[in-house]
Amino acid sequence: MNLGRFVARSAQYWPDRAAILFADRHITFAELDARSSRLANALLDLGLHKGDRVAVQSWNRPELIELETALYKSGLVKVALNARLSDDEVLETLRNAEPAVLISGPAHAGRLHPLADAVPSVRHRLLFGGADPRFVDYERMLSQASDANPDVELADGDLAVLHYTSGSTGKLKAAMQTMGNRMASLRKVLTGRIRVNPGDVLALAGPITHASGMFIQPFLSQGGTILLHERFEPEAFLASVATHRVTHTFVVPTMINMLLAVPDRARFDLSTLRSMTYGSAPMAPARIVEAWHAFGPILSQGYGAGETTGGLVALTVDDHREAIEQGASERLSSCGRPFSEARVCLVDDAGQQVPTGEIGEIVIAGPDVFAGYWREPELTTAALRNGWLHTGDLARADDRGYLYIVDRKKDMIISGGFNVYPAEIETVLYQHPAVYEACVVGVPDPVWGESVKAVVVLREGANAQANDLIRHCAERLADFKKPRSVDVVAELPKNANGKLSRKAVREAFWKDHDRRVA
Repeated sequence: MNLGRFVARSAQYWPDRAAILFADRHITFAELDARSSRLANALLDLGLHKGDRVAVQSWNRPELIELETALYKSGLVKVALNARLSDDEVLETLRNAEPAVLISGPAHAGRLHPLADAVPSVRHRLLFGGADPRFVDYERMLSQASDANPDVELADGDLAVLHYTSGSTGKLKAAMQTMGNRMASLRKVLTGRIRVNPGDVLALAGPITHASGMFIQPFLSQGGTILLHERFEPEAFLASVATHRVTHTFVVPTMINMLLAVPDRARFDLSTLRSMTYGSAPMAPARIVEAWHAFGPILSQGYGAGETTGGLVALTVDDHREAIEQGASERLSSCGRPFSEARVCLVDDAGQQVPTGEIGEIVIAGPDVFAGYWREPELTTAALRNGWLHTGDLARADDRGYLYIVDRKKDMIISGGFNVYPAEIETVLYQHPAVYEACVVGVPDPVWGESVKAVVVLREGANAQANDLIRHCAERLADFKKPRSVDVVAELPKNANGKLSRKAVREAFWKDHDRRVA
């Protein structure tokens, strides 16, 4: 097996059709196939062998897609460094992955070169999109290599990707995604989440080194075009959807919030959009309804992780439509129902399945579940038990099989002996018309151990006092769940993936304490 064969096949079927659009570049399937084969051969000519690691750091660029395809063709392993990582995080990742090759985009070369000096495994340094005498020129290297597809034969269990988490747990770890995992991911995207036709256009503006990138190979395999943005700029994104007749996109809730805030967004023709998939973080039902009316009946969402090689639970467009038309707003707080080959169950602390309606930990088994954490046997043993991935996510299921994420175990607040789940309170806060973003954390309390605090960003021009928001929650939640205090701030911290960083919000209130729990 080899996922690189799908691009080769698309190049045979649709050689002159655009595979990638980026700024003023137009890369056909024939060009993508040839360039990725040249890169694969160039890497093998350096003396690399199947299983060797290749690290890359860059903002979104076509070369990232060429590289992923080349690594499939050659049997090499991708180590994608988020473009926003700090120097310390990059260095820690490189030392952990021990790549033989480090590839840089134009904005990162100056930072990566001295870091690579501290990693003995890095024997070769490449640079695309720029010039730096300390790096081998990417284009020159491709020009000297053969465009014959090396088509290395791979097994299901062969390592394909080291997917590093954002570090929200405080410990760097990489999910080992195998070729079998990646093939299962391709199948589930095409059979359960979206329908792709030749000529469809997928717009991506989030980092394709992470969740957004999971849609690329499925699209290319069916003759679809990837419209790639270097970074997310709301108005430019909407304009590109109209200009290039985009049919699909994947966004995170923060991006939807920014799109909704674009003045006079109705001037952009979004009529070709058939699906706007959102994920990677929860989204409040009130905001979902707002987006549905703003962008049309095209919303769907998914739940998954690096450990599951992408999403495996989906709330479909039809699910959204049914909930909105019937006024069933609770359904919009569901992440949906399992749609893939994987089995999804909710279990208690003893590993027994919980009854319908009760809260349990999400556990998953199937062909898309990762092979474990790279060089972390203890973490792997803790996560993979008896063939099941224990996600640490708490949820309940209704009688129709819809899953409702309650929270992560580690985010739970214990106040006066009661378990309080931040996501539930945040959902209520988002129902207040003045709230733009919200984060709920437990803070030290001499009486209750922890008390509930909300940190919120207000919509532009809106005005709400802390007492207004506490009263709003008190009218909708049990007394022990309402925030005892509310801070209004200009912005909330985000991690390298653009997700709200609950850890950073919480740390501000616990930094002077020896323990981080009550």
